[in-house]
Amino acid sequence: MSDLSGPKLQGKVAIVTGCASGIGAATLARLRADGAQVLGTDINAEAGQALCDEHGASFAKQDVSDRALWNVIVDQARAQFGRLDILVNNAGMVTGASIGEVSDEVWDQVIAVNLTGSMAGCRAAIRVMRDNPGGAKGAIINISSTTAIAPLPSDVGYSASKGAVRVMSKSIATWCAQQGLDIRCNTVIPGATETGILNAAEENMPGLKAAVASTSPMNRLADPAETAAAIAFLASDECPYMTGAEMLVDGAMMALHPGF
Repeated sequence: MSDLSGPKLQGKVAIVTGCASGIGAATLARLRADGAQVLGTDINAEAGQALCDEHGASFAKQDVSDRALWNVIVDQARAQFGRLDILVNNAGMVTGASIGEVSDEVWDQVIAVNLTGSMAGCRAAIRVMRDNPGGAKGAIINISSTTAIAPLPSDVGYSASKGAVRVMSKSIATWCAQQGLDIRCNTVIPGATETGILNAAEENMPGLKAAVASTSPMNRLADPAETAAAIAFLASDECPYMTGAEMLVDGAMMALHPGF
């Protein structure tokens, strides 16, 4: 039995991407409250630094699509804190472009950020987690979306990239297990959440937020802190046999979907 008397992430070190707002900001706050040391990253340096200062976390500017920079980020975490236990691949983007509208440039960008960025983060994190003091150990949480299950006709790139993240996480989880590495990889699938991405999408598609909220039987948007709670659980030692799994935080949205 684990000790529940103190913060459940005490002594752990985490990287949270896309930390400046939304689910990333809520996750950084939650992991710090649970005792973890956190390196937050974001392409928005001003907002990311301010958020990290508020919660006593470190910050690094990062474009997650820059694969080479990922090695710098994970090495920074290890140099500063001595190890890396948790990676939350949260950074992402939407396009608002259907298959009839999407350009090569937009497609390449969303795949680079949402999919390739997550892959590069997992690859770099596993390299460091394998060499943690005391042996290989870690928890990777990739943030997907309900569009991975019920895709949006209006955003082919976002839907495709988040679907790929969902399957990629299972591949990583099974590989780590087969290699005998105590490194877990799980996916969190948020539903209708009050985030900057959704607010930005609302500008291009007025009425989107209300429409998305109505797809949940709870008929509301989730608070990012509700998703952060699920992420914190997967990051903890409370679920050591949970890997290759996906956790829905969607207000029963997908319970209505006949294909899931």
